[in-house]
Amino acid sequence: MEHELNSHWKIAGQGLRTRWAKEVHPQNVLQEYPRPQMIRDEWMNLNGLWEYAITPKETQLDEIKEYDGCILVPFPVESALSGVQKPLKPDEHLWYRRTFSVPKNWEGYKLLLHFGAVDWKTEVWVNGDKAGEHSGGYTPFSFDITSCLTEGENELVVQVWDPTETFLQERGKQTLHPKGLFYTAVSGIWQTVWLEPAPNQHISSFRMVPNIVSKELTIHIDLASIRKDIHYEVEAEAYENGKLISSARGAVGEGLKLHFSEISLWSTETPFLYDLNLRLIEDGHPIDTIRSYFAMRSFTVEQDKQGVKRLFLNGEPLFQHGILDQGYWPDGLYTAPTDEALAHDIEIAKQLGFNMIRKHIKIEPARWYYHCDRLGMIVWQDMINGGGGWNNLYHLIIPNFASSLKVKDNKYKALGRQDKQNRDNYRKELKEMIDALYNVPSIGMWVPFNEAWGQFDAAEIAEWVRGYDPSRPVVHASGWYDQGVGDIKSVHIYFRKLKMPQNIEGRAVVISEYGGYSLMEKGHMWKEGKGFGYKKCRSREALNAFYASLIRQQLKPLISSGVAAAVYTQLTDVETELNGILTYDREFVKLDMELSQELSMILIEGR
Repeated sequence: MEHELNSHWKIAGQGLRTRWAKEVHPQNVLQEYPRPQMIRDEWMNLNGLWEYAITPKETQLDEIKEYDGCILVPFPVESALSGVQKPLKPDEHLWYRRTFSVPKNWEGYKLLLHFGAVDWKTEVWVNGDKAGEHSGGYTPFSFDITSCLTEGENELVVQVWDPTETFLQERGKQTLHPKGLFYTAVSGIWQTVWLEPAPNQHISSFRMVPNIVSKELTIHIDLASIRKDIHYEVEAEAYENGKLISSARGAVGEGLKLHFSEISLWSTETPFLYDLNLRLIEDGHPIDTIRSYFAMRSFTVEQDKQGVKRLFLNGEPLFQHGILDQGYWPDGLYTAPTDEALAHDIEIAKQLGFNMIRKHIKIEPARWYYHCDRLGMIVWQDMINGGGGWNNLYHLIIPNFASSLKVKDNKYKALGRQDKQNRDNYRKELKEMIDALYNVPSIGMWVPFNEAWGQFDAAEIAEWVRGYDPSRPVVHASGWYDQGVGDIKSVHIYFRKLKMPQNIEGRAVVISEYGGYSLMEKGHMWKEGKGFGYKKCRSREALNAFYASLIRQQLKPLISSGVAAAVYTQLTDVETELNGILTYDREFVKLDMELSQELSMILIEGR
């Protein structure tokens, strides 16, 4: 069966591709360990060719007699790299099927089935038994499938329903009708699928809290289950360049504290990472071991020596020179072709002189954040937007022509959040995002809402986020409909000259979107001759001149007035939106690299 599937797979269509597409093969697709901060030695990657079928929504599992063909997991069904490149309609289900065998040395362990992300509603069967279901397109989830297993070959079937914009779920910029600011929908499995054996009692999650003042790391560990008749302990060991520098051991449920005599701080210039080992000990014997890493750093909002609110890293003010990144690929859509490609965009942003990426309305695979951690790139993490559709009055007219009007975001119907279940689901997925990414050293900001797209009760939600994660600042409303609360005032400025906003009210000021200068590069476009941008440039020279003037004449003078960070739109072209510094295929850098580095130093170091 595997050979038969391999012989039928090829990249679909003749559209734009990246250089990494030619490296993608069914036998080697995204083989890297998918969870860098929680590593167990034993695992099985299920990426590769699966059978797939698209059926009417009412079709049941036992009614599928034949599959349509093969699909390369984990690329979404709409993507070229999936080998399918077909849309999934709201009245359809997408089915996946494959088989697997459990290694003999895994006997006696629980078997966990992990999904990095599947968009949107997922149901899973193993050998015909229901293993579980999950709603939400951006966060990881897993099922204990031990009770479903049989000797020899096991059958795994996954069903997905994705209504895209016809429903209210969190979906980002996906649409069934791509145009302008909205892009091709992403359905089904789009991150790594894998199996992992774990002891009956095992570490299910943990939270790390660094304190650079007291020079200690506190670790809170959760177990999958606890037997009251057994004594459990947990042990933690921290390593610096391979040398053990601190250890602690204590009872389950108590926060372990690792103390350090000296610490190496993580920063954008020196992104130092410590290694960490965690062990679960049952009646004196280690039964579960986790390898991880952490960093010692702090993100705060404080006053500088002039009494102006700034963003601080490790107790020092740092201007965060950011770039907007939407994480789309012409060949894989939400899924980068390779791990090298995933790291490439961060490396280019670093080379251009940016010290921060705003991850815009997308949650990336865990390895993307690992690359930011090791490369020293601060991340502002957006929550995914959802709710009702576009409202011209609230999403176009007021923000652009009457921005001085104060709009309260408890107008649920106006902003597309009149459905209470939908608001509750947003809160659930927001918590899931923070839980999944809490330990990431490079994340320096949470952004619950962007430009009023599904915004509601932003002040209350930002307060909840600050309580749930006190270690990071929060932009409660990026761009529009500021509710006058929190530590940060955010504005988006397009089409107009950059200037300080009004109603700062003692907060740090960030321009969380600006720029958007576009340049067409023939041969590197999603659709030749079609493109959108906020300011069109006719040549590379014009783009560089406009960008240099924007930085030198407009943005730089605002720093002394109080602007603490700014996010340029954007890192790459996305489909027909052509305001990227890189073309969509990542082959052409439109902005002069040396000029960009020079301008970055002007902003970050005040040169």
